[in-house]
Amino acid sequence: MTEKRMKHLKACLVEMTDWVRNTFEDTLISGIAWDSRKVRPGDLFFALVGENFDGHQFITSAVKQGAAAVVGTRPPMPLEVPYVQLQGDDRLAVAKVAAAFYDHPSRDLVVIGVTGTDGKTTTTNLVYHILRTAGISAGMISTVKAVVGEETLDTGFHVTTPEAPDIQRYLARMRDAGLTHVVLETTSHGLIQKRVAEVDYDLAAVTNVTHEHLDYHRNYQGYLQAKGKLVEALSGGDASKKGVRKLAVLNKDDQSYPYLAKISPAKIISYSIKSDADIWADQIENTAQYLSFAVHGQGKDFVIKTPLIGRYNVHNSLAALGVTVFGLDIPVSAAQKAFETIPPVPGRMERIDLGQDFLAIVDFAHTPNAITQALMTARELTTGKVIAVFGSAGLRDVEKRKLMPEIAVQIADEVILT
Repeated sequence: MTEKRMKHLKACLVEMTDWVRNTFEDTLISGIAWDSRKVRPGDLFFALVGENFDGHQFITSAVKQGAAAVVGTRPPMPLEVPYVQLQGDDRLAVAKVAAAFYDHPSRDLVVIGVTGTDGKTTTTNLVYHILRTAGISAGMISTVKAVVGEETLDTGFHVTTPEAPDIQRYLARMRDAGLTHVVLETTSHGLIQKRVAEVDYDLAAVTNVTHEHLDYHRNYQGYLQAKGKLVEALSGGDASKKGVRKLAVLNKDDQSYPYLAKISPAKIISYSIKSDADIWADQIENTAQYLSFAVHGQGKDFVIKTPLIGRYNVHNSLAALGVTVFGLDIPVSAAQKAFETIPPVPGRMERIDLGQDFLAIVDFAHTPNAITQALMTARELTTGKVIAVFGSAGLRDVEKRKLMPEIAVQIADEVILT
């Protein structure tokens, strides 16, 4: 069991003296919470202000739950515990305090960020599995789970990057467990909302940037700029202290490439299924049992064969190889073994085999591009009918609800909307 962490509140704010607007009594804190329902005795409660909520309304509840101190942006109020009024971005403040509370764990880890509209979970798992196969002590934080050594933790999120205190807590556990590398799946919301603002990224891989979350980012350019913040984050820290070089691995076949390449402060490795990139793939063979392709670039030529299916997984694979083989000098043989042995990624072109005489696949295709790729893969893998069953959950990006069925009826023989 992990030893309980205790730290003085003022020590967590030592780099934020210009933010503090009042005097307050120092106290020990044992954790950080922003949801009053999840406050544990000894926690520092952050009263965040969002689009649909104001955490200041829940301060009394947080204190009753046992909060040892409160941080907010409103003027001080009578409380039984210290109250700190900050002036500035409260989301960034949470990230800074959380990083300080856990002693900036990302500074002691080689941090690999993976983002993109589609393919980031698969790519994150690929990078992690390659590192582990190569004998590197690596951890992983994805939208599905966090893996610390041999321990797998359900993050409870499944669709987005955890909040800053959770990110820093997972990173600290990895550092304290002796891990050296971590692969962090990073969403646009996580970037815009400063959840990863205090993460010292060393390498970044971008799969693609297509139609998604336009309800939040307003338009494609806003969404692209949000994704680009991961690449821009490579300007911070000193990777040489970790024995690596800052690196951006970018998809040259995607419309996002010109912008991301322009803003990158780090060296770029481009990848493509054409021959005009730093690394590229050809001789692609996609079957219901495996995917294989040849990889070329930077003096290397080798073949990858994997149980992952779908032609689009060539791009995901190239991104993972760009980070590992071409970025971190992982041996080709280790990468080949990793691709051959990678376990299925839940909900990502996952085959369901109950002895039926037809191919059944479950895929987390929730964007126009993703459903196009999934159905094109299905069409390629069968000479029979393609039956698509899907819906468009949530109340946010409603524009894609029209696009996804339009795409489906063009590719599938039958479409069932849930």
